[in-house]
Amino acid sequence: MPYILTSLIRFSIIFTSLCLFAHAQESPAESVLDKKTDQAEAVLQKAVLNLGGEKYLKVTSQVGRGRFSTIKENVVVSFQSFIDVIVFPDKERTEFKGGGIKSVQTNVGETGWVFDGDQELIKVQNEGQIENFKKAIRVSLDNLLRGGWRGQGELSYIGKRQATLGKRNEVVKLTYKDGLTVEFEFALDDGLPVKAIYKSKNAEDEEITEEDRYAQFVNVNGIRSPYIIDRYTNGTPSSRINYETVEYNVRVPDTIFAKPTNPKDLKKDLKL
Repeated sequence: MPYILTSLIRFSIIFTSLCLFAHAQESPAESVLDKKTDQAEAVLQKAVLNLGGEKYLKVTSQVGRGRFSTIKENVVVSFQSFIDVIVFPDKERTEFKGGGIKSVQTNVGETGWVFDGDQELIKVQNEGQIENFKKAIRVSLDNLLRGGWRGQGELSYIGKRQATLGKRNEVVKLTYKDGLTVEFEFALDDGLPVKAIYKSKNAEDEEITEEDRYAQFVNVNGIRSPYIIDRYTNGTPSSRINYETVEYNVRVPDTIFAKPTNPKDLKKDLKL
């Protein structure tokens, strides 16, 4: 027994010495960087906790229904009903209906197809459409909080930023290895997500600033989800997603993601 205790004490002394040595070798810049990473991780942990904790993290699928509005000069110029089916991490099928016309966009990883209800045509997505889908995942709130970015980028703490009168947000920055950056803001008081900000390209290949703002969080079986997501382009409202219902962990058949051969099959309502 004395030998065991002596060995444990020796190990403790060696381990402590190594830790102190490592700390002594760490440069001031590295120390500051580590602190900012820890602060950023703490912001994420607080957000996850307030969105449902383990229940939120273990979501495997999500089915949302609601309305999508297009906005120009602060006026709603069009709106459509939608159903959006997601199987995490990279399967999604979204159906829109408006003016008697139905359109469908479906993605599975590196592949995708679309249905143009106006022309009644099914088309394979081109490279640009697939890249846009992949980017949408990378800049999404769920990808950030569920850790889909880990191994592909670095997280840092930016600091506090003025929000509405008397309120401030905490800001974290996700920087991917290819240079894509996304800033996420979280309310300082309750830790809930407020917005995501990133750069994109418009149809004229001009760089624009996209901003997704989250609001009206609703508790569904212990998981909180924003029922309103407003998109701002260069500081101006451009669209709104307004969920009416959201379901989690729905059993989704793989068949709904397969490209059909007959356009008439897509005229039917999606059944889950």
